[in-house]
Parts: sequence; C-alpha cells; structure tokens
Amino acid sequence: MKFIHAADIHLDSPFAGLTDAAEAPIDRLKGCTRQALTNLVDYALENEIDFVVIAGDLYDGDWRDYATGLFFAKEMGRLARAQIPVYLLYGNHDAESRITKRLVLPENVFVFPAKAPHTHLIRDLKVALHGQSFATAAVTDNLARAYPPARPGHFNIGVLHTAATGRGGHAAYAPCQPAELVAKGYDYWALGHVHAREVLHEIPPVVFAGNLQGRNIRETGAKGFTVVTVAEHKVIGVEAVTADVVRWARLVVAADACSDLEALLAQARVDLAEAVHQADGRLAVVRLSLTGRTALHGWLKDHPDTLTAELRAAASSVSADLWIEQVVVETETRYDLAAAARRPDAVGALLQAADGLLAEPAATAALEAELAQVIDKLPDDVRHQAYPGGRLVTDDLAALIGEAKVVIASRLLDDFGEA
Repeated sequence: MKFIHAADIHLDSPFAGLTDAAEAPIDRLKGCTRQALTNLVDYALENEIDFVVIAGDLYDGDWRDYATGLFFAKEMGRLARAQIPVYLLYGNHDAESRITKRLVLPENVFVFPAKAPHTHLIRDLKVALHGQSFATAAVTDNLARAYPPARPGHFNIGVLHTAATGRGGHAAYAPCQPAELVAKGYDYWALGHVHAREVLHEIPPVVFAGNLQGRNIRETGAKGFTVVTVAEHKVIGVEAVTADVVRWARLVVAADACSDLEALLAQARVDLAEAVHQADGRLAVVRLSLTGRTALHGWLKDHPDTLTAELRAAASSVSADLWIEQVVVETETRYDLAAAARRPDAVGALLQAADGLLAEPAATAALEAELAQVIDKLPDDVRHQAYPGGRLVTDDLAALIGEAKVVIASRLLDDFGEA
C-alpha cells in the first residue's frame, strides 16, 4: 500500500512584491501552486497510489472567485476516475470561518469535520484516518489530545494541522508534544502547517510534509509531498517527492576580489549558473546578496537601481529560467576607518568630526532636527517602515553616521590616497 501525504498547498496564493519590474515572470509565478498540485495528481496516477491525505491549508484563504475551487475539483476528478480517494483536513488558512464560497466536492474527497475528531475508514485496505479540521483561523487548543485511540487491526493515520512545540514563522496553532502523538499508538502522523519538511519522530513516523510549492524567499529549497509505503501494517518507506515548479533560493556573491562592475557581474554569472543547476529545470527565483570588502562598496550603495538592472541583465544571459527577486548589498568598505580617522588630512578630519557628533549633545540635537524635517516629508507607510514610531531615535542616527563614514572613505580615499 502506498499513500501520499501533502499539506500547505495554498492554492492560488498571490505573489506580492514581485511586480516592480515589467520583466518579472509573473505568469509563471501565478500558476505555480496549480502546477504543483497537478504534478502531485500526475504522480498519484502514474505510481499506483492508493489514497491521498491533505493535512490542512489547501487554500490560502477565501477565494477571490470560483476558479480556485473549480481547479481543485478538476484535479480531484482525475483522481476520482482512477478510484483514488482523498482525505482533506482544513487548517488555519482554509478554516470553516474563512471560506465563504464553496463547491460540492467530487465523491472521492472526504473532509474531516471541525466540531470534533472523526475517523474515516478505508475498509478494503484496513486503514483508519483520524483528524479534525479547524473551525476558525486561530485554534490554540491541543486538538490531538481528543483524538481517539488507535483502531485495532487497522493501519492508523493521525492527520493534524499543528505547530507542534512551535516553529519560527508559524503561529502556535493546535500545539502538542511529539510524545503525545506517539503515545496515541498510531502508525503514521501526517502533519501540516509548518512549511519546511521535517521528521519529528522516526518510529512511528511523525512528519511535516512541508508545503507543496515555495511561495516567497522564506520558503527556499525543494518542495513537494511525502510518499509512504506500508506492508503488513508497518511503514517500510517514507520518501520526499518534489512537486514544485518554482525554486526559491538565497545566493551569496563574494565581491572581495571584484575591482570593478564587470568583474562583479562575471562572478555573479558563475554563481547564478549554479543556482540554475540546483533548480533542476525549474524557474529559479533568487535573492542575491553581495558580501565582502570591496572598492565597489560606495558605488553599490549609491546606485541600487542600476546595480539591480545590471545583475538582472547578467542573469538573462545565464538562463531564461532565472529571475533575481531582490539584490541586497552587504559589502563593506575595504578601508580601515579607524586608521583613516587618524590621518592628518581632510579625510581624517571629516571622520573625526563624524565620530564626535554623538558625543556632543548640541550637535546631536541639531542633526536630529534637520533629519526629522526630511523624514517628516516621507509617505506615512515608508516613514513607519524605516523608523518604528515614525521618528528618528539615537540608534538610527548612529547608524546613519556610520553609513556616512563609509561613504567618506569610499569616495575620498581614492582621491587622497590610502597612505
């Protein structure tokens, strides 16, 4: 017997923040959660899968229209014609209270109710699936505690949408301890909610399948579902299978040895080619971070739009299946600022003056007042994002002075010399 454990499909999830450039592959991104689900169904049909378990967050929230539901019904219809049942549990994103539009699902789709734990039986396979959907978007009770005992003579599967003991970036919904789940005596736990694949316990397997398709830069690496193979009511195989069509990645390009923009672009092409290779034929969406001590630091900081355009142009020569989502400059000046401040010339004097600003209350107050006038002219959302509370504080001023010192070093030392 083989079954698929999937979770966190987030069908038709929107991709915010990627429309800043006309060249962005928006159409491919918009359709990727659908294609990932199609890939799952294709696998089930081609590999004699007996049934499919979806452990929550099939949807990303309420539908904008019926197209989302129609697509899911179409894919489930393909499984129905092959007599493959689907056992669906709703999580925080598709809880009963969040979804206002519904379609009658194909007869092969069985939904776990939200009022109490329920057991679905697959009689010919001697399988018992236990689960409870979310009634609301924020379930903070330990749902697993009320799950029924294992059914004798059956292969028992627990289906649960949970943060377990807590995971970074995920709300602490339906909390529980892995030991509690193991104590139920089930043969497999199909978990959802956490988007990174993780095995919490080996025997019996307690598994987060992870999400089917990464949707942003926080969801990097291969994504897909888990295939579980069972013989004589014992798990004999737990395999991760990829289903994603877009692969998100963080890429670090070391700029230490790059003396000019051409050298930087050449290094970026080499590193981007490796990201394309790792994506294995999928669209690679990359956040590119530039690091290291380099003479380019000042230029990189001063020309973010030009830099991004140059790197995206370089990426287009590497592969058509590649997009740079964002460029982050984390380089440092190659100059020793402490040594430069001791110079007996204008560069040293400027750096010493910058160092002394925070030590003089009157100078600090005057600078804060001038900067506040500039900050007050920013749009509200930009101001509050850059400065919590919408106002400059001493730590912000110290950071700005530090950046100014780097600009001084980067621009002036080339003119005055490093000696």
